[in-house]
Amino acid sequence: MTPVYAAYLAPARATNQLWRLGLGFALILGIYAGWMTLMGGLLWLAQGSTGFERQMERLAAGADPWSLIWLLFSFLGGWLGVALTLRLLHRRRLRSLFGRAPVVLRDFVLGVGLIAVISGGVTLAASPFLPPLQMTADPRLWALFLPLALAGIAVQTGAEELVFRGYLQGQLAARFAFAPLWLGLPSLLFGLAHYAPQAMGAQTWLIVASTALFGLVAADMTARTGSLGLAWGLHFANNVMAILMVSLTGHLDGLALFHLQPGVIPPEALRMLLLGDMALMGLVWLGARLWLRRR
Repeated sequence: MTPVYAAYLAPARATNQLWRLGLGFALILGIYAGWMTLMGGLLWLAQGSTGFERQMERLAAGADPWSLIWLLFSFLGGWLGVALTLRLLHRRRLRSLFGRAPVVLRDFVLGVGLIAVISGGVTLAASPFLPPLQMTADPRLWALFLPLALAGIAVQTGAEELVFRGYLQGQLAARFAFAPLWLGLPSLLFGLAHYAPQAMGAQTWLIVASTALFGLVAADMTARTGSLGLAWGLHFANNVMAILMVSLTGHLDGLALFHLQPGVIPPEALRMLLLGDMALMGLVWLGARLWLRRR
C-alpha cells in the first residue's frame, strides 16, 4: 500500500467494521432506489399513467436526449446515498472520500488527458480500418445538449467512483491488508452492476468483463494516488467517448454524435471492437503508471 493511500484511508480506519460496510452499502442502494422512485413518481404526476411504463423503459435506455439527461442526473441519488451513509455510520463528510481537492483536480485533468491522447489517438489512427459510422441527424441539437450532457456524465461517473472506489474499496482497504481483495471485489461488483442482457444481448458478459477491467484500473489508480481524481477523470473521459462520441452498442445513444450503421457490423466484429476497447484500456493503465512513476 502506498503512503498516500494509507493517508487517504486514515479517516476510514476508526469505523472499518464489516457490519458497517454491509449496512452502509445496503443503505446506499436503498437511498438510490428511493431517489429513483421519487423521480419516477414525479414523472408519473407530470405525464399521467398513459404510456408511463413505456416511457420509463425509454428513459432507462437513454434513447433520446432528454431521456439520457434524466438518466445521468438520476445518479444524484448515489451522491446522496453515500453522503448520508458516511454521516450516519462513519461520522465523515463526503469530501473526505475524494481526497485533497488540489490533487483531485490535477489528477482528474490527467485522466481526461490520458484518455484523449491514448484512446482518441489510437482510435483516430485506426479509423480507416473501422466499420463505417453514421453521424447523428442533427449535430446542432447535439451541440446544444453538450454542456448539460457533460455535467450529467460528471454526476454519473462521480457517483460510481464514490460508491465503488471511494466507499467499498476504501472501507475494505481500511480493514484488510490483502490488496487483491480490496482491489478485486469492488471491481467485480462494478462490472456486475452493468449486467443488462436485455440491452446488451449477446455481448452482455463481454461488457461486464470490460467494465470490471476498467474498475480494476480505476481501483489501482486510486490506490496509487490517494484520491479519486485520476479514476474519476478516466471514467468521465471514457464515458464521454462511449456516450457522446461513438455508440458501439446502441444503448445510451440518445446523444451520440456517431453511431454504427445498423446491419453493417456482424456480432463477431462487434465483439472484436469491444476486445479492442479493453486492450486500449490496458494501454491507458500503462500510460498512467508510467506518468505517475515520473512525477
